[in-house]
Amino acid sequence: MVKNDRIYLDYNATAPIHPDVIDGMSKIMHHVGNPSSIHQEGRESRKIIEQARQNVSDLVGCHPKQVIFTSGATESNNMLLKGYAPHRRLLVSATDHPSVIYGGVDVELIPVHTNGLTDLGALEDLLRKGKAPSFVSIIMVNNETGVIQPIKEISILVKQYDGLFHTDAVQAAGRIPLHFPSMGVDFLSLSAHKMGGPQGMGALIMQNGTNPPKLIHGGGQERRQRAGTENVAGIHGFGIVAEIALDNLDNFPKLEAYRTQIETALKTSHPKVIINGEDAPRVANTTSLTIEGFDSSTLLMSLDLEGISVSAGSACSSGSMQASHVLKAMGATDSQAKSGLRISSGWATTQGDIDAFIKSWTKIIQRLAN
Repeated sequence: MVKNDRIYLDYNATAPIHPDVIDGMSKIMHHVGNPSSIHQEGRESRKIIEQARQNVSDLVGCHPKQVIFTSGATESNNMLLKGYAPHRRLLVSATDHPSVIYGGVDVELIPVHTNGLTDLGALEDLLRKGKAPSFVSIIMVNNETGVIQPIKEISILVKQYDGLFHTDAVQAAGRIPLHFPSMGVDFLSLSAHKMGGPQGMGALIMQNGTNPPKLIHGGGQERRQRAGTENVAGIHGFGIVAEIALDNLDNFPKLEAYRTQIETALKTSHPKVIINGEDAPRVANTTSLTIEGFDSSTLLMSLDLEGISVSAGSACSSGSMQASHVLKAMGATDSQAKSGLRISSGWATTQGDIDAFIKSWTKIIQRLAN
């Protein structure tokens, strides 16, 4: 857990695990039984998994049989990208998650506009020029900027050219309503820990009749789509947080008030602050900023010393402190992209957290600007 004396504003990297998830998983970890066994203990484990599968399917509005549990969205994404690579052209958003961009071979990047939204004209050109049918993957909500893509509109375009369409919905689940049947996508990836569930748990949602290629071979678990004994406690935790996220979906937009306070303070603090994707639809909890002339590592460490946790971008790549590929795809210079920071709130964020961030940020910028 995050220490009580620290301010945690990095929910897009991972959310603090919800107390109900901890309690539920702790109880299940006392239970013994392989879900593939036919004795009572095995049947009880199977029942736990299927209840969680129902909860996850409720979150996205699909049938439980369309849900395959994985170790996380990275596995779900790799299952698709690596599986379809030999047979289809891979078209991937230039602002997608690294697990998608690097998940296949010979990936072709789909450009975005400066606000982060997909360039639909460029996508259609890519779809039109290829001889082989395409597999298209576009992240639904960008993990760095929070920009929401027009998934339904994109799906109509992809289907006109007989393409398969996948979206990584990790940053969308629990933040905006999801209804898989009406989205027009063939596959959708989820991750538990972005919502306050356990790390190392994900899911792949698939249209009926579109069995994805296997990434892990072995036994017949997960309807023969993903071998290996299921993580019963982890799956149970995923089911709990999926139910919590769905029940609290109407409350998530309230975080926009915090975002507005943060962005007003950021723009007031220095004339070179840019809010990335500001004029595009965004989820309520995410702010991405650049401030040319300031290095993101310096800003991040300064905030860390103040007891505030934010991110320099994607948690899967921020350790290298390289220029953000997302911001560069949106037209940022190398200097701007290296100054990027991401601030993301969530279920446990308070007004006090926001006030503390603004106070510390103002102090840091005044010091560094002198």
